[in-house]
Formats: sequence, structure tokens, C-alpha cells
Amino acid sequence: MGRIAILADHVADQIAAGEVVERPASVVKELVENALDAGATDVTVTVTGGGRMLIRVSDDGSGMDRDDAVLALERHATSKLTDTRDLVGIGSFGFRGEALPAIGSVSRLTLETATGTGGEGTRVLVLGGRMEQVAPVARARGTTVTVERLFYNTPARRKFLRSARAETRAIHEALQALALARLDVAFRLESEGRGLLEAPRTADLSSRVAALFGRALADQLVPVDHAGLKGLVQRPADARPAGRRTFLYVNGRPFRDHFLVRAAEAGYRGAIHPGARPTLFLSLTVPGEAVDVNVHPAKLEVRFHDKYGIERAVEEAVRGAVAGVDAAVGLGAWEDGERWAGSGERVDQARAPGWTEGADAPEDLFAPLSEGAPPAPRQPLPASEVLQLHATYLLLEDADGLLIVDQHSAHERVLYERAMAELSGADAAAQRLLLPITLNLTAAELDAVEANREVLHAVGYEAAPFGGESVVLHAVPNPHRRFDAQRCFEELATDLARNRFGGVHNRIERFAATWACRAAVKAGDVLDARERAELLRRLFACTLPPHDVHGRPTIVRLPRGELERRFGRG
Repeated sequence: MGRIAILADHVADQIAAGEVVERPASVVKELVENALDAGATDVTVTVTGGGRMLIRVSDDGSGMDRDDAVLALERHATSKLTDTRDLVGIGSFGFRGEALPAIGSVSRLTLETATGTGGEGTRVLVLGGRMEQVAPVARARGTTVTVERLFYNTPARRKFLRSARAETRAIHEALQALALARLDVAFRLESEGRGLLEAPRTADLSSRVAALFGRALADQLVPVDHAGLKGLVQRPADARPAGRRTFLYVNGRPFRDHFLVRAAEAGYRGAIHPGARPTLFLSLTVPGEAVDVNVHPAKLEVRFHDKYGIERAVEEAVRGAVAGVDAAVGLGAWEDGERWAGSGERVDQARAPGWTEGADAPEDLFAPLSEGAPPAPRQPLPASEVLQLHATYLLLEDADGLLIVDQHSAHERVLYERAMAELSGADAAAQRLLLPITLNLTAAELDAVEANREVLHAVGYEAAPFGGESVVLHAVPNPHRRFDAQRCFEELATDLARNRFGGVHNRIERFAATWACRAAVKAGDVLDARERAELLRRLFACTLPPHDVHGRPTIVRLPRGELERRFGRG
């Protein structure tokens, strides 16, 4: 082992560059953050060859005079802080003074800047970390940084860059994240002479999302505003297994946090298919001393003083956002009729044995749910008459238009939340059988029933072995008079034997969801006026009325404005 020695400046600079400049997108991020810290209201980024050949970032910020322009290219030179105490609650994107010298050490960097006084600015040229030229230049107020031949003097780093297309995509994503943080700034991105991003200034996050990702995605989002958390989250019915976008901000700074994303997804629990991944745009505002932003070389991660409190607040905020009728899908909001294929098994809609098409519905379809005080709706119920369409959908008027409710999905939501309460310790409504039912099961189904005896009992099934591969049911649940208890038990036994409920963590929730789906009224079941009203009362008393347990919509809205537009009244 050699003797310890102080590294040469150019070696130290290139090592530092490895922490700050991972790829062209890192350069764009650092330079655009500098522009925003300088008060820019218009930022243009131009790249060639995925950023390997050229990156140019131009802004209309405050600019620098000659002395500051030269000093800015020295390591640890910054205007953002002067003391370690300034790190607490720092509001600027950059503060370490490393970006410009680190970039200049692995490229040919040209800095042109002016403060706007007299029309004269400064041009500084740096090549591989050496300052080659400082000269006057005529230009308008602001700064332009041009980076050419990135990693020309570190061939090992250059070799590991991806294709020009992949690097351009990473630059695009980095600029999108910053554009969502600063709605008051206009952003543009050009690559090979082609415009890739155009985001004009706006005061509305939804408009910025539409400019970056398209109006279709923006229309799928609902607002979040709760306890210092604001933003937009995707309606459960629109979430897909792939293609999700997740952007997190704290005090205006973008960051990554897998656990915070998990907390946001927990807010969708019981309203979304387990494989779906909703899009999230969330911005936290916390006191400066409650978060440490100086924990990652590229400032991509932060550390919260009360990590678990923040996660709970995020979960509650998201759950509140997706619980209201505003989170219901608008009419025509999706385009493919098979969108739910593969996102949860469609249950057979056949009616119970003995049901005759067109027969009168039982008087007390929801009688077992009506014992004691009726649940109070979480939001006012429309006073209009409830109509039934095709023995499947319920129609009612509200102040903003027409609500269309899927009766199966609605009852499924009601039964799911009731089952979750029962599985958490409440007593289940069950009916003792005068003549017990004997069922023959497979060996796997019998083992599954025995292993899950507690959860089955919690929802009202009292099952006991009866010799061989048979079980006898002494008591069954009674969610409504049309309920086929035997068929539901057989289907649950099959699902349990196939291990469809995953690990212990989500086994209860999945069991409750499957039970609710099997037990709910079906499409084609005729409901009388009292039953329709009672079902809606119980739906709007749920925590998440607009969504069923698979992530499908329970309620579809036809806004009054859309009706007027269709009839030429708009």
C-alpha cells in the first residue's frame, strides 16, 4: 500500500463530478435548478446526441457580474448560504457550490451571463476543469450555460451512458419533475431541433399536468388538500398496473421516497385492484427544521423528523381525496370496454336458485343491515327519486348532473366495509339453520376451510367437519334474501384452496373483497323503490363510495354541463 497523499485538484474534481454528474440528465437538473434559484421565469433546454454532444440551458434570471461568474466555477462557491445554520430550512434547490465546477471538470463548459446593466456580460470558458478564457460579451439579462463533449476526458464514464434516445428521455423526465415544482416558470425542451416539451406559466397544477402529460391524464385526477399536503391523485377506476407517474415534493423540492409512495397507495386500500398503481402528484409543506435535505449527493432524498407522522398524513389525505363523489368516473372517461380484463375476476352474474325474471323483489332485501340505527351518509343524499335501468343501474339526480350507480358494485362496497368491520371484531349477522347443509369438498378445499375457520366465522359461516371430505354448515350469513349461502361458501372454499388471498398482510382484505363480490346483489336483480333508496343510503355512508373493491367505478357522473353541451344549450 502506497503512502497517503493529497489528491491533485483535477483528480478531486473528477471524483466529485462522479457524485453530482451521473449522466446528461444530472447536468440538466443542476443547471435548471441554478436557473430557478436565480429567479428565472423562462427556461429553455437544448440537447444534441442525448446530451453527450451538447447541453444548453438558457434563462432570464438575475445573472452574474464578472467577479461572481469567475468565482461560481470554483468548488464550494455559493451564494445560497454562509453558515451551517443556514442549512436548516434552506429554500433554494442548490446550496453546495459543486455543480458548475464538477460539470466543468468533465466537459467543455461555456458560461455567458449578464445582470442587465449596460447590456454587457461575461463569457467564461472552462475545459476539463481549467479556466481557459474570461472575456466580455454583449447579451441580455440572464445566463446561458453550454456543456459540450460531456465525459470526453473520462472514457470509462462515457462508455456506460445509454443510447441517445434513452438519455434524452431521462432529460425529459428530469425537466418534467422541475416543471411540476414551479408552475410560475415557463419550460421548453428541444432535441435535435425538435420540440419535446412546452410548458407555459400557469397557476393551476392540473393545467401543468395537461401540458406535460396530456389532457387525458389530467382529467383522471382529483385534488388533494389536507394538513399541509396538496396535489393531484388518480381516480381508482383509472389506475393501471403500468404507466404510473409518481412525483413527490417537499417545500417545493422534488425527492424520492418509496415508503411515502406506499403510504399514498395505502390510501386506496379497498378501492383499487392490488396490481394497479395510481399516478400521484403530491407536494408537502413542512417547517424547515422538520426535514433534512442534505442527505443525498444529488439531493434526491430527504429525511423527515417525524417520518411515520408524515406517512400517516399522506395516507389520510389520499383516502379523503378518493372518497368523495368527485372521484367518481365521468361519463366517457375511459375508451376501452375491456379495461378491466385481467384486473380482477368478473363474477358470474347468475341469480340465486329459484329467482324468476320479473318477479317482485323481497320486501326486506337489506333487512339484516337495518338492525339498529341506520348509518348516517358521509355526504348529503340527493332528494330526487331513484330509478332503475336494465335491472342493473340506479339513476338519480344531484346538483351537478346525473349519477349512475352500478347496483352490484355499490352493494359490494357496502358488504366489503361491513365485512372488514366484522373481521376486525364486530359481531356478524348470521342465521341458524333448522336443517344444516352438508357439503362435499376436495381435500385442498377442506384444508383451506379448516385453516380459515376464524375468518369464515367472522362473516357468519359456522362450519364443522362431517367426516371424510365433508363439512356441515350450522349457520350462514344473511346479507339479503336473494343470497345463495351454499353457493357462496363453495366459491369461497375454492378461492381459499387456490391461495388467491396472498400473504397474511392482505389476506383479510382480499377475503372480505371476495366475500362481498360473491354475496352482493347481481346485475338483473330488480329492486323496489325502498331497496334502491336504502342501498344508496348505505353506499354514501361508506368511506369510499365511488369505487368497488376491485378498483372499478361504482358511480359514473354525467355532468349537467355535458348534458347542456350535447343538447346545444352550452
